[in-house]
Amino acid sequence: MATKNSSEITVEQKLRALYDLQIIHSKLDEIRNTRGELPVEVEDLENDIAGLEKRIENLKEDIDSLNVDIKEKNEVKKNSQALIKKYTKQLDDIRNDREHTSLTKEIEYQELEIELAEKRIGEFKFKISKVEEKIADVQEKLDGYKKHLKHKKSELNSLIKETEKEEAFLNKKVEEFSELIDNRLLSSYNRIRTASKNGLAVVSVERGAAVGSYFTIPPQKMVEIAMRKKILIDEHSGKILVDEVLAQEEVEKVDNLLLAEK
Repeated sequence: MATKNSSEITVEQKLRALYDLQIIHSKLDEIRNTRGELPVEVEDLENDIAGLEKRIENLKEDIDSLNVDIKEKNEVKKNSQALIKKYTKQLDDIRNDREHTSLTKEIEYQELEIELAEKRIGEFKFKISKVEEKIADVQEKLDGYKKHLKHKKSELNSLIKETEKEEAFLNKKVEEFSELIDNRLLSSYNRIRTASKNGLAVVSVERGAAVGSYFTIPPQKMVEIAMRKKILIDEHSGKILVDEVLAQEEVEKVDNLLLAEK
């Protein structure tokens, strides 16, 4: 479909392009609705998995930190053992009781340092065992989530594959019809569509009221809608209005386009 200058496009052509765009978007919505909550479930699972992986990473960092503490305490033990060896050797060369008492106290102090270091090492190792248990629990949960995600992704990919050709064609038509609508009008269409629960921004008039509305449209406005000279908005629903004949013609046109594509 060739792109036209907005000044060359009549209001009726814009209305047709808008309704065509609405038909295409509604068909895309139907396709996406067949996937139900699967896309949300997949996204939620991916977020949960990322959170669990981060949790495991943090727990492993805790273990690394505890191992650093153990290493430091082993260094304390090593230094104290070296000092004890040194002081014990010096005891053989002492000449008075004062020196003997002093060295004995130093040896006792270093022995206490070793005892305290060993106690702390035991505490750190116990903490590591507890963290490792947590990691195992989180990993088990993570494995379950990954398995579930794989299953859900497979389901979703199957659904996407079934409709990918049709969806690609519809998206192409969205681009083509959008080119016939000026940016300001297209922006209004997208705003109305986004605010609508059913995704409808353009509706036809049937039995004197906008589709989906119980409010009757005044006769004069009905005439204006049928003339297709203005972009008219339903004052109750806020949706763009087109006449029933135009709507039927565009539905047939789009259906024929889709049949030709198949």
